[in-house]
Amino acid sequence: MRNEPYPDSAKETPSTGALKPGSFATVLDRNIEVLRQKRQEKERQAGFQERLANAITRFSGSMIFVYLHAALVAVWITVNVGFVPGVEPFDPTFVILATVASVEAIFLSTFVLISQNRAAAESEKRAELDLQTNLLSEHEITRLLSLTIAIADRLGIKEAHDPSLQELERHVAPEKVLDKLADEEEA
Repeated sequence: MRNEPYPDSAKETPSTGALKPGSFATVLDRNIEVLRQKRQEKERQAGFQERLANAITRFSGSMIFVYLHAALVAVWITVNVGFVPGVEPFDPTFVILATVASVEAIFLSTFVLISQNRAAAESEKRAELDLQTNLLSEHEITRLLSLTIAIADRLGIKEAHDPSLQELERHVAPEKVLDKLADEEEA
């Protein structure tokens, strides 16, 4: 059963309409499905070079890669030390081995950096989504608190006049929070 992630009426807004009545699992399933679809869409949009860099990084970060290298180096050393009868050492000083390993390390580190840059960009997008969601949640909670205080005041509940609620009822200004964090870092 596949639900459309956004109803037609919500295409112009980042919010969805009310989801069908159900459990928390319905919302959770919808969110997981939307995130999975977005991830697949992003993978389909990746260019050949990006896919190649990711494939190389994945392979070079595997135990098969380690085993292959360990076997290759062991054979190289065994041959070049002269332990294999009938096979002439071709790199007795291991200069070629060191050169090959250095060049390979340069390329592998470049592929890893490419993959890390992509992961950092994705992480930054997720962090921004988290921030936007948190700011919306803060706004909604502040609004609910205002409504709850108004209800409590109307019902004559004395806690409605608690001075600490006045501060909680104010909206957070993200730019002021960022400025304060910057000032504290400089101090």
